[in-house]
Amino acid sequence: MSDYGSLYFSIQNSLKDLYPKRSPLVIAVSKTKPYEVLREAYLQGIREFGENYIPEAISKFTKLKEEFPESASTVHVHHIGPVQSGTLRKLFGVFSHTHGVGSISTLKELLKRAEKEKTLIRYFIQTNLTEENTKHGMGFETLRTMKETLSSYQNEFCIWEGFMGMGPSTGDLAKTREVFSLLAELRDTYFPEKKLSMGMSGDYELAAELGSDYLRIGSKIFGERDYAKESV
Repeated sequence: MSDYGSLYFSIQNSLKDLYPKRSPLVIAVSKTKPYEVLREAYLQGIREFGENYIPEAISKFTKLKEEFPESASTVHVHHIGPVQSGTLRKLFGVFSHTHGVGSISTLKELLKRAEKEKTLIRYFIQTNLTEENTKHGMGFETLRTMKETLSSYQNEFCIWEGFMGMGPSTGDLAKTREVFSLLAELRDTYFPEKKLSMGMSGDYELAAELGSDYLRIGSKIFGERDYAKESV
């Protein structure tokens, strides 16, 4: 039996020691891992999970709720993939947060759906500060110029939590520092009340140093993913 809980809480507690006034929350990214791993992690005390793929998350967390009914109110499931207009309706009732709203048109659809579902979800605007064509998200200047209007994009059931960002696909830590610093500057200067979701297993310590509120950590807790099992 793997000790996912010890790994998770070791990371969480070390961050509390380093940043006692603003300790970031660790999201245990369980995507591609089977239900048995999720179940074990839950029994070991983990309550914040991250999933990319909606059907996979529905399957696993429906089963968790059936086996442990109390998990319906104690577990938070974060959708950490890009939000797609064709499937965003399926976010409601499973996910507490979605971190990948990459355009205003998608956001408008999410708001309409939230009103229809009458189920609370919190969202992050996905940024693309590396300006890579392979990544979804909005740029620094676009967001800066919308500083007066962005706060209007929420309603009773769809709350704007903050911004999500990722480093470059190359994993270059110097460039990652630039990207995380720029996102922190955007938040601190124009949206100081909002939170940041940035940092994964390879760069979470840097993200925490630069002010991230949420860290999306998978392989450091669950081991390397089986990429052959990944699907949309």
